Amino acid sequence: MPEPQQNNTRGTRQRRVSDATPILGKIQPQAIDIEGAVLGAIMLEKDAFSKVSESLSKETFYEHKNQLVYAAIQELAIEQKPIDMLTVVEQLKTNGTLDEAGGYVYIAELTGRVSSAAHVEYHASIIAKKYQQRQLITFAGEVLAKAFDETCDVDETMQFAEGALFKLSENNLHNGVEQIDPTIDMALKKIEDASNREDGLSGLPTGFFDLDKMTSGWQATDLIIVAARPAMGKTAFALSMVKNIGVDYQTPVGIFSLEMSKLQLVNRMLQNVCEITGDKVKSGRLTKDEWERLTIKISQLRHAPIYVDDTSGLSIFELRTKARRLVRDHGVKIIMIDYLQLMTASGMNFGSREQEVSTISRSLKGLAKELNIPIIALSQLNRGVESRQGEGKRPQLSDLRESGAIEQDADMVCFIHRPEYYKMYEDEKGNDLRGLAEIIIAKHRNGAVGDVRLRFKGEFTRFCNIDDDTALVQRRFSYNSDETLSSRMNQENSTEAFLANTNNEEAPF
Repeated sequence: MPEPQQNNTRGTRQRRVSDATPILGKIQPQAIDIEGAVLGAIMLEKDAFSKVSESLSKETFYEHKNQLVYAAIQELAIEQKPIDMLTVVEQLKTNGTLDEAGGYVYIAELTGRVSSAAHVEYHASIIAKKYQQRQLITFAGEVLAKAFDETCDVDETMQFAEGALFKLSENNLHNGVEQIDPTIDMALKKIEDASNREDGLSGLPTGFFDLDKMTSGWQATDLIIVAARPAMGKTAFALSMVKNIGVDYQTPVGIFSLEMSKLQLVNRMLQNVCEITGDKVKSGRLTKDEWERLTIKISQLRHAPIYVDDTSGLSIFELRTKARRLVRDHGVKIIMIDYLQLMTASGMNFGSREQEVSTISRSLKGLAKELNIPIIALSQLNRGVESRQGEGKRPQLSDLRESGAIEQDADMVCFIHRPEYYKMYEDEKGNDLRGLAEIIIAKHRNGAVGDVRLRFKGEFTRFCNIDDDTALVQRRFSYNSDETLSSRMNQENSTEAFLANTNNEEAPF
C-alpha cells in the first residue's frame, strides 16, 4: 500500500479515499467522481489544462491515484508536450508510478467518463472548494488538539492559530482575470472626481499643502513608509497628520501604537493641538491662558473620528483582523502603524528576522489593497546615517532597517530629516534651517520624488506648514493651487480679516 500523501499544513497526513475513516463522526469533503471527470476532460481536450491549472494543484485532489495522474499532466505541460491518454501513461511510466496510479485500465476509464470539456472550469472549482474544506478541518483539528493540551501556552496557541489561518487564506486568495474596460471607467471616474475638487487632490489630504501637491494626497491601496532615525519626530509627524486628517477634515483614521500607550498618545496630541509643552501636560502646572486654550481645543479633539489601539507586540494577523473591523464598523479611511519593526508574524517559522519583516511588509501592502485604503507605517533606519558626514546624513533607501523588502513593497518611502538636529543651521545658500524639517520623498511608484519643507515645533511635538498664518487661512478656505495671492500684503490682509472674523468662535487649530 502506498504511503499516504503528505499535506502542506504542519505535516498532517492526508487520508486516501480507501481508508477515509470518519473525522469527528464525518467523512472528509471529497468529490472523487468530479476529480475523474476533470482529469478525463484534460486528456480529452488540449486547451482544458490551461483553464484549470491556476485553481488546481496535485494536493487539491483527494484520491491518491488522481494526484499521481495530475502530477504527470503538470510535468507534460511544463515540458510543453501534448496531453492525452497515451502521453500521460508514458509519463507515469517514466515516473515509475503507473501501477500506483491504477494502470492502463484506470487511465482509459478516466477518458471514457466524459464526452467534452465544456464544464471543466466549474468542476475544477468544486474540487478546489472541497480541498479548502479539508484544509480548514486539518487546521481546526490542530488548534483543537493544542487547546486540549495542558502543556501548550494559550498565547502560543492563539499565535499559532492566527499564523496558520493567515497562511491558509493567503494560499487560497486568487483574483480573476477581467477585461480592461471596467478598470478604465474606474480610472476616468477618479480623474473626474479629482477635477471637481477645489483642492485638486485625488487622495486623502494630509493638511501639509506642499506635500499634498506633490502626492495628490495619500492614495487608496498604497503602502507608505515614513522612516527616520530616533528623535527625528516620526511619531510627531504621524500625530500631526492624524490631527489634520481626523480633526480638521473629520476623516476617520485608525492608529496602531506598538511603542506608546493610549494615554501617552493622547498627551502627545494635547501638546500638538493645544500647543502646551510636554512638561506642563505631565505636571498639570498650566497658566490661566493655557487652561482656557486646553478647554477650548480639547472639545474639538474629543469627538474626532480617531481610533487608537495600543496592543504591544501586535502581530500582522491581529492587525488584519482589527483593521478589517475598523473599516467595516467605523468607516476608517486610513491606518497608521507606529512602528513596523515592533510588529511580529507569530505562528510562522522564519530563518531570520529579515524574512519576518519581509512577510510583515508584504502583508501590509496586501492589506492596503484588500481594504482599499492607504496604510502608513513608521519605520526605523539603521545606524549608517550617523556615520556619514555633513549633507551625507540625509537618509537613503539603503538605510531602511532589517529588510530590503520594505523598499520593494512600499508604494512610497518618505524620510524625515532635520538638519538642526545634526547642528547644521544654514544651507549652502545661507538660508536658516533652525526649526525646519525636510520630508524627503525617496520613492514614489506613481509620481514624482522630491523634498518638502515643514516647520517643526519640538516643544509641542508638532509639524506644520512653513507659514502658519497662511495655513490658518488655507485651512478654513479650501486650498487651490491655481489660486494665488497677488502679494505678501494681500496674504497678511486676508489673514487679519480671517482672524478678526473668528474672535467670537472657538480658536482654530
